Amino acid sequence: MGVLTYIDEHTSPVPPARIFKASILDSHILMPKLLPDAIKSIEFIKGDGGAGSIKRINFAGGKVLLIPT
Repeated sequence: MGVLTYIDEHTSPVPPARIFKASILDSHILMPKLLPDAIKSIEFIKGDGGAGSIKRINFAGGKVLLIPT
């Protein structure tokens, strides 16, 4: 087993705060739109996304994944 590091930089007209909000805080909204063939929906079963929340990911193939945050 080893450690792999990948670093890449991109320039964007979108402010960093907006990218962070969309990709991290609102990923449950963004991911089903970006990957509709893979992810059917993402919902919070418990909590609002903070510590101790449980997120349910419904995949397009019918599989479900529960992720504690």
